[in-house]
Amino acid sequence: MALRPADFAGSWYPDEEAECRRAIEAFSREASPCPVDKGRSIGGIVPHAGWFYSGAIACNVVQCLGDQAECDTCLVFGRHLHAASANYIMAEGGWQTPLGPLEVDSEVASVLIHEYPFVVETVTNYDQDNTIELQLPFIKYFLPGTKIVPMGLPPVPVSLDIGRRAAQICVKKGRRTLVLGSTDLTHYGYNYGFVPKGTGEMAVNWVKAVNDRRIVDLMQEMDEKGVIEESAENHNACCSGAAAAAISAARELGALHGKALIYKTSYDVRPDNSFVGYTGILFTR
Repeated sequence: MALRPADFAGSWYPDEEAECRRAIEAFSREASPCPVDKGRSIGGIVPHAGWFYSGAIACNVVQCLGDQAECDTCLVFGRHLHAASANYIMAEGGWQTPLGPLEVDSEVASVLIHEYPFVVETVTNYDQDNTIELQLPFIKYFLPGTKIVPMGLPPVPVSLDIGRRAAQICVKKGRRTLVLGSTDLTHYGYNYGFVPKGTGEMAVNWVKAVNDRRIVDLMQEMDEKGVIEESAENHNACCSGAAAAAISAARELGALHGKALIYKTSYDVRPDNSFVGYTGILFTR
């Protein structure tokens, strides 16, 4: 099987298997309790900064999925895109991780690329993307037998249709399916050109209690349209298309509720005038 390389291993997260396992095990020991019984988890939303900043949050969500559900195929939505962007997908091959490769579910992907326009990436012709790659070691560790369908979808209404349709295809093919969407939240500060509340403690509190709170609430309410609209208005999700598509797919698979397991910012890890918000959300029946 031809493999897409792990481009961010060794910088954003460990590139050696033993070190990667140790990091995941350390995250697991500190994880928040999973809130539901086995079999009720459908999917989640995870951040995608370097593991130093947000790895524990992403690990927590995927650990809950692995503890509570069986999975043949994981639909993984990500990528930094704007409303005029194309749709992206890997349709065959696999993606390398320090813990071993994850194979693409080519049967599911092939149906999607015949029904919707996609830029089809290959293991040698692709754009580097941290939003999906940083989740793959967690998926490999907690869901070792699963295949993946990695997709990048922009913040537009048709992305909700694609997410829903991907779930339908998986069900039709008899796949036990989970969903993962990747987005960070508000990028605040002069580094990001977004300083509506100046700097200092007042700005940090506004991001946490107001700007990020609005979109986290919408994610918990599983309001996929609201997530796209809110992000466009208030700049509080960098990959709202991915998050919204994940909500749409999870709803199609039977999810009824969203719960934020944890919320933090990079400021909590390393205080700075420029910082980013992160949340981990679990979708359940």
